[in-house]
Amino acid sequence: MLNALGVITTVVVGVMVGVEFSVAFVMNRIFNALPDDSGQLARAHGGRMLGAVMPFWYVGSLVLAAIWAVAAGRHGDGDGAGDSVGLVVTGAALLIVSVIMSILLLVPINNRSKTWTPENRPADWKRQTNRWDRFHYVRVAVIVAAFAFLATALA
Repeated sequence: MLNALGVITTVVVGVMVGVEFSVAFVMNRIFNALPDDSGQLARAHGGRMLGAVMPFWYVGSLVLAAIWAVAAGRHGDGDGAGDSVGLVVTGAALLIVSVIMSILLLVPINNRSKTWTPENRPADWKRQTNRWDRFHYVRVAVIVAAFAFLATALA
């Protein structure tokens, strides 16, 4: 059961990492290369779509990691199954950091930018978009590290 929980958690976090990595290093670069106002409109649409899903994904990943950490801690009776609890706890702690970063830094910008159109966007919309991108790069690094700890714990 503990191994199944570890696999499920690692897969859920791993797919989340893949999506966020893709947003940072593929999709946003594609959007930035689109002509005229298409890139800004694409980012607004992506902000609405992913903004509806990602809170559940981030919190769900954190809950799974926390359950795994508690279960691994209880199972750590010397037979090796619970010996990786420190790795799982570290991965969960990094997921907490990612959720806090999201709430404090990224969500406020996303909540504004997802409503922008070429007609109503603020004069500093590119500066705000670039700020979101910088915060997002850091968040991606945090969740990649969380995934690495969880994957190592599973191995």
